[in-house]
Amino acid sequence: MNDTICGYHGKVLRANLSKGTFTTEPIDERFCRKYLGGAGFISYYLWKELPQGIDPLGPDNKLIFALGTATGFPLAGSGRHCVGAKSPLTGGIAKSEPGGFWGAELKRAGFDAIIVEGKAPEPVYLWIHDGDVSLRKASQIWGQDTKETEQAIRDELGDQKIQLALIGPAGENLVRYSVVMHGLFDAAGRGGTGAVMGSKNLKAIAVRGRKLPSSAKPEGIKELREWLSNNMNLVKGYRDFGTSGRMIEFEKLGNLPTRNFQDGAFAAIERISGQTLKATIGVGMDGCFACPVRCKKRVAFQEPYPVDPDYGGPEYETQGALGSNCGVEDLKAISLASQLCNAYSLDVISTGCTIAFAMECFENGLLTSKDTGGIELRFGNAEAMLQTIKLIAKREGIGNLLAEGSARAAEQIGQGAEALAIHVKKQEIPMHEPRLNKALGLGYMVNPHGADHCCNMIDILFNGLSSTADIVLKDMIPLGWVEPVPLDDISPPKVSLFRMLHLKRIAFDSLGICQFLPYSFQQVADLASAITGWDIGPMGLARVSERVLTLYRLFNIREGFSADDDKLPKRFFHPTKYGPLAHTALDPEKMERAKRYYYSLMGWDANSGKPMPETIEALGII
Repeated sequence: MNDTICGYHGKVLRANLSKGTFTTEPIDERFCRKYLGGAGFISYYLWKELPQGIDPLGPDNKLIFALGTATGFPLAGSGRHCVGAKSPLTGGIAKSEPGGFWGAELKRAGFDAIIVEGKAPEPVYLWIHDGDVSLRKASQIWGQDTKETEQAIRDELGDQKIQLALIGPAGENLVRYSVVMHGLFDAAGRGGTGAVMGSKNLKAIAVRGRKLPSSAKPEGIKELREWLSNNMNLVKGYRDFGTSGRMIEFEKLGNLPTRNFQDGAFAAIERISGQTLKATIGVGMDGCFACPVRCKKRVAFQEPYPVDPDYGGPEYETQGALGSNCGVEDLKAISLASQLCNAYSLDVISTGCTIAFAMECFENGLLTSKDTGGIELRFGNAEAMLQTIKLIAKREGIGNLLAEGSARAAEQIGQGAEALAIHVKKQEIPMHEPRLNKALGLGYMVNPHGADHCCNMIDILFNGLSSTADIVLKDMIPLGWVEPVPLDDISPPKVSLFRMLHLKRIAFDSLGICQFLPYSFQQVADLASAITGWDIGPMGLARVSERVLTLYRLFNIREGFSADDDKLPKRFFHPTKYGPLAHTALDPEKMERAKRYYYSLMGWDANSGKPMPETIEALGII
């Protein structure tokens, strides 16, 4: 162990599955200061080590699991880490932050990151135990769902406390938006990292560890822990309803996508809301490592089909993507859909949006019953949605087409289907409406890993429409913003605010801190200093984030992306059919101006979006 870097082991594990070999590489304090961990480590290794133009599903791709600086320390929100690779969905960066317990366990097992290379000749799983590493055969569990896999590995290794990162059949079958599950209801959810794992014949990474690195000032961690304990009222909504407590509020504002982002209102919203879920099928709440918030739902029922509480329950993105966006108003069907996605290792957002796309194609005659195998793939048909999820995971029938994602499926369908595929960089758009949230729309455009709501700004939280507006605005006062910003604005001040929030999100993703915790930027900077002993403030963290985002940008440019790929679907430049956004649409010229201004603020060429040579040099990238 390297005791000279507080918060880190100073070790990266490199697992070459083609050769069946393992090596341990040191990382020093200078490297950790420049990239922190998590999203930062992934930006560095993908940029430095992946050759241009490799097949994302070939052995040359690398699947990276990177812990954050704070991952695994005894503090609410520290259960996060980052998973990255070249995306089989977008062809650019894939980056996602799961919660749960796996990252905290790896922190105790002796490594700061795992780089998985090559492809095993037969299915295997990786076993990491207090610094010891081995490969085990997985042919006997290949094809199993995630719960079966988790139990089989724990039984084989004789320890029920082992934590697993694993895939189900969708990952094995290379569904381009399959995920790496961490346990049974925490997912590295976007970009298709599960397919990368499946392409390597890697079923799981099992981890057990008992030694946490030292921290420089443990009392600083304790202070932040006590602060949250004294301010649990700030997270009451999450404790009560998870992420779906505001669904009714969102629907009234027009922020709930409905029927493939066509419609602006969902009359059945109360039937699928977080409040209804808690009152009817909810059986408790669960949480991540060291977190008292416990924002994760568990649901259970037996009729009309059994749903297992071990798979958790649907959160907002699931209830939107597989509910309102598919026109489905059956909460039990949505809960089963959530379970199927977790069991098969499917991204709920891309699954729901791709099915919604197919439903609109079906209703417009671009897909027929012959194409779907007799499934009436219409909005509101819950049974059709459930059938299609299973077909996607198995790549059978219409599922083989939809497993490619909505953008590639639209290219194959033709006949104008491309206009119905709602994505950015081939990644389906999450359940927040850019016609209402213009800075969010800009974030969808410029995020390096495609449309993303977490590493972004949701405008309604910053203009007084949300009950939490005072909290989030207070955090921005030290950075120069002292009052709400207009909702319909996308002027330079709004873009500047978005940029700063974008940098903050990347800092959280590099430190391994959950975005849902109400920590201020200053508190998180103080936490980083308490763990590492470094003198680093919010602007120091923001500088790391600039470096990380610029590396992601350079990676995507190397893979053929340009400013032309930073664009929204044309649907958002027209109002919804009815509802609160019936007279609201984005202005394409204003969005383009905002994009160019964002480029300038980042030190990138205002027209091409390419990082300027002086920016690259100033950030110490090359």
